[in-house]
Amino acid sequence: MTSEDALKALQAAQEEARAHQWAVSIAVCDDGGHLLGFVRMPGANIASATISQSKAATAAHMKRETKGIEEMINAGRFAFLSAPKLEGLLEGGIPVMMNGQCVGAVGVSGVKPGEDAQIAKAAVEAVVTS
Repeated sequence: MTSEDALKALQAAQEEARAHQWAVSIAVCDDGGHLLGFVRMPGANIASATISQSKAATAAHMKRETKGIEEMINAGRFAFLSAPKLEGLLEGGIPVMMNGQCVGAVGVSGVKPGEDAQIAKAAVEAVVTS
């Protein structure tokens, strides 16, 4: 994932959020969970900044949507809460998959879980279709 990809993702995510008047934080990371780009939109909750970055890193490390992790924990697999270095265990983190490989991820926080994921998916789509 390049810095140009990160900028495309941030732009697409902001467009999706603005279209619905949602104030969110958006984080884009590489496949190792390292931050490549970040935006905290005006009015977004301060905590959403950290949460979005954690969701992105977790999606990249796990190579899967964080929604699945949240569902697993909610179904009773509480031991997963002790997994090291995984903090973004809430819906809203989406990996960027290209040619079957995870190249990065997008994490969004600030609105309802499904809405966070909707914004992140718009960001991922902008990267994988360009």
